[in-house]
Amino acid sequence: MGESAAREMFAPRHCTAGPIAPLPGEPPAQAQDWLGSATLLPMLHYRLAQPPEELNVRTYAFVVVTALNAPANRVPCRFKSRVVACMTAILSQMDDRHYATYIETFSGTYDLVDFLMESFLLFKDLIGKHVYPSDWMAMIMVQNRVFLRAINTYADTMNQKFLNNDDFEVQLWNNYFHLAVAFITQESLQLEHFSPTKRNKILAKYGDMRRLIGFAIRDIWYKLGSHKICFIPGMVGPILEMTLIPEEELRRATIPIFFDMITCEHATSGNFHKFENEIILKLDHEVEGGGGDERYMQLLETILLDCAAEKPMLRPQVQHFVALVKGLLIRLLDYRTVMSDDSRNNRMSCTVNLLNFYKDINREGMYIRYLYKLRDLHLEGENYTEAAYTLLLHSRLLKWLDETCSPQFESHGSQTQRQLKETLYDTIIDYFDKGKMWEEAITLCKELAEQYENEIFDYELLSKRLEKQAKFYENIMKILRPKPDYFAVGYYGQGYPPFLRNKVFIHRGKEYERREDFQNQLMSQFPSSVRLNTTTMPGDDIRNSPLQYIQCFTVQPVLEIPPRLKNKPVPDQIINFYKSNYVQRFHYSRPVRKGPVDPNNEFASMWIERTTFTTVYKLPGILRWFEATDMKHTTLSPLENAIETMESTNEKILTMINQYQADWTLPINPLSMLLNGIVDPAVMGGFAKYEKAFFTEEYNQQHPEDRDKLARLKDLIAWQIPLLGGGISLHGKRVTDDLRPFHERMEECFKQLKKKVEKEYGVRELGSECGTPTKIHADRDLPPESPTSWTLQRSSGSMSASTTEEVVVTVGDTNVEVKMRKSKKKKKRSSMIFISEERERTSTLDCKRLSKKQEFRSDTNLSEPNEGNVSLTNANSRSLPAITGLSLTVVGGTEEVDSTRARRDSKSMSVCGTSDRTADRRSKGVINLLFKSKSSKTEDVKSGDPTKDSANHF
Repeated sequence: MGESAAREMFAPRHCTAGPIAPLPGEPPAQAQDWLGSATLLPMLHYRLAQPPEELNVRTYAFVVVTALNAPANRVPCRFKSRVVACMTAILSQMDDRHYATYIETFSGTYDLVDFLMESFLLFKDLIGKHVYPSDWMAMIMVQNRVFLRAINTYADTMNQKFLNNDDFEVQLWNNYFHLAVAFITQESLQLEHFSPTKRNKILAKYGDMRRLIGFAIRDIWYKLGSHKICFIPGMVGPILEMTLIPEEELRRATIPIFFDMITCEHATSGNFHKFENEIILKLDHEVEGGGGDERYMQLLETILLDCAAEKPMLRPQVQHFVALVKGLLIRLLDYRTVMSDDSRNNRMSCTVNLLNFYKDINREGMYIRYLYKLRDLHLEGENYTEAAYTLLLHSRLLKWLDETCSPQFESHGSQTQRQLKETLYDTIIDYFDKGKMWEEAITLCKELAEQYENEIFDYELLSKRLEKQAKFYENIMKILRPKPDYFAVGYYGQGYPPFLRNKVFIHRGKEYERREDFQNQLMSQFPSSVRLNTTTMPGDDIRNSPLQYIQCFTVQPVLEIPPRLKNKPVPDQIINFYKSNYVQRFHYSRPVRKGPVDPNNEFASMWIERTTFTTVYKLPGILRWFEATDMKHTTLSPLENAIETMESTNEKILTMINQYQADWTLPINPLSMLLNGIVDPAVMGGFAKYEKAFFTEEYNQQHPEDRDKLARLKDLIAWQIPLLGGGISLHGKRVTDDLRPFHERMEECFKQLKKKVEKEYGVRELGSECGTPTKIHADRDLPPESPTSWTLQRSSGSMSASTTEEVVVTVGDTNVEVKMRKSKKKKKRSSMIFISEERERTSTLDCKRLSKKQEFRSDTNLSEPNEGNVSLTNANSRSLPAITGLSLTVVGGTEEVDSTRARRDSKSMSVCGTSDRTADRRSKGVINLLFKSKSSKTEDVKSGDPTKDSANHF
């Protein structure tokens, strides 16, 4: 086709500025080819009779409308790229005179506004959709240069025609700002992502176009005057996105816009809450998406504080805002750093740091957002208990109301708070069930049952909920829950991120997880770290080192007695749960040698250095670890160490007896090893080591302050005899024929041991009554030679005695006065032991007659010496495991036992006639721990230092 034909067919159509359409008799593809012809534009520009300005104007308008009207889903990408190429070529040939001519062609303001808005929308659409392949860098940069000139030219037009109060167009200016930010943040202009060679070529030929348009945005913003408030908070996000570009001069030029926004909103409303809320929300999304760095945080802080220095009235509020944003940026940058890390633990830690931050500043929506991120991380690692605690935080924000949920909960649909809370509870209960935390699941079941019974009256749901709750109770008593180990982990050195650097965390291990396995997994997360083989706190040389050091060792949880369990009979299955759950304090004990060392008796010089770690929250919780925020160091003397060891041994014997009473299928070997290790002097050395170390005249003269502690240790030794007797009796009934000689030797050793101990320290016997020894006077109030008095509950033989009597017994060489108080008691199912008639005839000391209750005293976990808990111990009862259901008899030397005991024994025991072994075992139950509360103990002490007495309890 010739040039004249082209003019005749194409030029008239340009004037219509309508959408492109095929000419009569021509296919659509051919019309598109004409538009994209390489010779079309020069032919139209130079050979047509019309002036170039008019032709360019008409052609440009036609191309713009064509591009706007082209449906994206029906127009081939090849055609759209040709349209954009045509428009780019036309704009590149237009100078200021052409733009001015074109603007003047609009007859009215509305037409011009429509054209500018359509052009801005078109530019923004083309910038975001990449009509050219990403490797066509030359074409993309040419387009950006042409678009930048057009945008700046249109901005000048807007400054002239639409900046006055009467003609101000908010939407037009809003479109301009969004277009300018989209242009400056497009991927093709982020030069830091390119190689140095490519970056240098672009800078040499096109320059850094981000600076040019960024400075233009800044200048236009300051020209808006009183209209700025119209763009707050809407423009906070786009301006923030622009300031996050890692270009120093651009950041310095645009960050002051934030202070101008603060000033503008404060002048209008007296505060800048809208700006603050918006920038916190947008910062979270932008930094998570990859924007920002530490340098940006520093610049933001410096520039805003410098600006605030010139405004004394605003300075305090701006300083608070800067501190808030800085804290958020620190946590966001940490979070972004670890999100690409293989360590799920680090991701969880940063997530918790963020959700705690949002909770502190009362940003509920963001807080919930990160709660669910943490929940997902826990489910990936099958941490169901921690996932349940995480969702529980969300449920606590809801009430049992039929009100529609607030906008923060829009992701959960249009539910009421009651519906959402119930749904969350169902999920949480399921998680707790999988994590074997049935105590927590029961608590939620009770709350749901209360709603079903008294609020919505849905008895069908109530019955199902109670069935599930009953199953949880059954699981507690029947299913074994292994105790997890706890590990202290220290991260030392400057090579760690701030949230780990030079901090100590207490980790909760998984079921059956050994320290070696845990440590290997820990080292795999930090392959460049150096393992510290000591348990002492490292010095400043380690802490300030640029390397990474890890310290890992096992710690023991300290039982915290729940108030509802104090002074109550509690089965072992229940109390064992609290020994490793709901714990916040942990002990690590390290033996050290002080003074001269006796090679024949290491106990005399074995001191214990104990470190007590206190975590910020109880474990388990929303994490499997928490930071140890407090560490206290104490030292236990050799005598205190011996007392603690004996306490632990006695408790271990009692626990073992309980286990073998409850389950006759357990193998006998562990019980055999435990008992033989104590009664056979050739194995453990017996009590001779303690006697040689502490029970000497020389030690008494050198340590007169240890009189009560020495009496305590003697009492512990004395009380171990009846416990050993019960264990050996039980062992004799369980032992096989091939181990009978071993058992007989163990019995012989025990007889010798018993004879010796009873002669030296008196007789302690476990009777059949449900008495709990209580102390009348504290030992420290008594003179050295004064008798020690005890008050014991005693029954006449009937389970529900109605009379009381008090019997005073003065015992043997030790002058121990024992008051046997007989008090009115209610019948308790758990206070008696049911045994077969045949077994009762077999032995009056049968360990199955042990009561199912034990009073667990706080000194079982010996605290620091300065707390005074050791000094409070009584010579004859403080160390007693206090088996509830067993009456106490103290006999000095080899004197006979109170004659009334034999009569009481024959009357106080009920006999179960069944021969069913299973039923018999169930009737025995377990030896329960009776927690004695602090208040009850204080009431029993009639005199003494109350401050010291209170320090003896949890």
